Amino acid sequence: MSEEKSLNFLEEIVEEDLKSGKWKTIHTRFPPEPNGYLHIGHAKSICLNFGLAEKYGGKTNLRFDDTNPVTEDTEYVDSIQEDVRWLGFTWDNIYYASDYFPKIYNFAVDLINKGLAYVDDSTAEEIAMAKGTPTEPGKPSVFRERSIEENLRLFTEMKAGKHAEGDKVLRAKIDLGSPNMHMRDPILYRIKHAHHHRTGDEWCIYPMYDFAHGQSDSIENITHSICTLEFEVHRPLYNWFIEKLGIFPSQQYEFARLNLNYTVMSKRKFIQLVNEEYVDGWDDPRMPTISALRRRGYTPASIRQFCERIGVQRRENIIDLSLLEFCVREDLNKSAQRRMAVLDPVKLIIDNYPASQTEELAGENNPEAENNGGHRTLNFSRELWIEREDFMEVPMKKWFRLAPGAMVRLKNAYIIKCENFIKDDQGKITEIHCSYIPESRSGSDSSGINVKGTIHWVSAAHAIKAEVRLYDRLFKVDDPSAEDDFKQFINPDSLQVIPDAIMEPALADAKPGESYQFIRKGYFCLDSKLSTPGKMIFNRTVTLKDNWKSA
Repeated sequence: MSEEKSLNFLEEIVEEDLKSGKWKTIHTRFPPEPNGYLHIGHAKSICLNFGLAEKYGGKTNLRFDDTNPVTEDTEYVDSIQEDVRWLGFTWDNIYYASDYFPKIYNFAVDLINKGLAYVDDSTAEEIAMAKGTPTEPGKPSVFRERSIEENLRLFTEMKAGKHAEGDKVLRAKIDLGSPNMHMRDPILYRIKHAHHHRTGDEWCIYPMYDFAHGQSDSIENITHSICTLEFEVHRPLYNWFIEKLGIFPSQQYEFARLNLNYTVMSKRKFIQLVNEEYVDGWDDPRMPTISALRRRGYTPASIRQFCERIGVQRRENIIDLSLLEFCVREDLNKSAQRRMAVLDPVKLIIDNYPASQTEELAGENNPEAENNGGHRTLNFSRELWIEREDFMEVPMKKWFRLAPGAMVRLKNAYIIKCENFIKDDQGKITEIHCSYIPESRSGSDSSGINVKGTIHWVSAAHAIKAEVRLYDRLFKVDDPSAEDDFKQFINPDSLQVIPDAIMEPALADAKPGESYQFIRKGYFCLDSKLSTPGKMIFNRTVTLKDNWKSA
């Protein structure tokens, strides 16, 4: 019996708000910037926002914070929608901050009319220097006391494109002595003569994040605006805008972002890895992006389970990557079809098995599945491929696999005994010769012989070939972000390519999105990007056990 799970702090807030009647229903939103691909940290936010709404009968909007035309692209918009759907969530509405540009502009005009905003001609450097320090108050701009009429005229000119980038900005007039630097007359609008992916050239002034975000929440009647902890210091400004504009009182709450070891979680660092070709794009299976995890074979259920297990905290912490790997192993163990593949093959010949005979054996598809997964047909013949590591010429102590004179069971087949082996001129073993026990067939064994080892195999006459890519952790240190040059800690063994792995013929029907356990080797999936009808490429999702060791 499972114990009842305690509420996290956000669930407690929601339940109290509903109980007190503050809100009749909740409305959350997920507001990504369309300037890159989502990563595993965003998955936590997606699960949290959509999960809260689902649990309490509310709604969730997907809203793109497209306030910077220079960095945004429809490619990112499309990928974000695909990621959210893939994780299993459906938004109530899809919006863009650019939908609200006219309303946000009018909010700015309202602040000017109230004497709470002014146009500043100072340079970015001058504004930064005049803001002061956390222990010293800022100095007022010489343009701070412009009249309402002049500010309205200049702001209208900014909108009309009459001024160059950097010539003017619109700032809020708040408190230059505030201990919170975000309250020291923050910039509301800047000039950008850039083409926007949705509004084209209609606008040449764009609101800053702090001004667009809270107002967009308010326009959509968002009740619980959930952000990561770095936005906690922005909350007083968020509330100030709502109060001064007299608009719907959305409320911001902060939680700790996801920090995962042996990786980086910075969009800036992602761009470096991609542009400098340390990885093969945003969806390289070594990246922590959702599209990369999908391509590597992670399942939506495993990522949702991971987000559930790590919970929601108010304090920053670092989560062990092994927990994410555990979650996908646990999910794939119940769902992945079992198949046999030999990654480093050596020929095994059963001398006393008829050369012209082919036998059909039964292999379980998934003994861990609820309905036992059914069976598939395995072709068995005189010549097989086995893993080179499953034979040892001089066996070590407690070696239960194949060795001269030793006996093992071939998975789903027969017990065999090694009689001899052949080496080439370089001393490499090229053939292993065995005999088999006809009475030892799996499922009807009457030989009375017990062996401790079982190895997998593939019939040489029926085998197919495919490329296998063994992915591992991208970095070899626990916290690469803490280092000056994080790229020097890239794991040189993060990708191993096996061009001609041997596989049972059932894998010829593999499809992208399906997962397989290569028996004794790990969990794999067909690469959805590189595989073609003439060449199959399988990616290792995760090993069967957590056997990773740092350098």
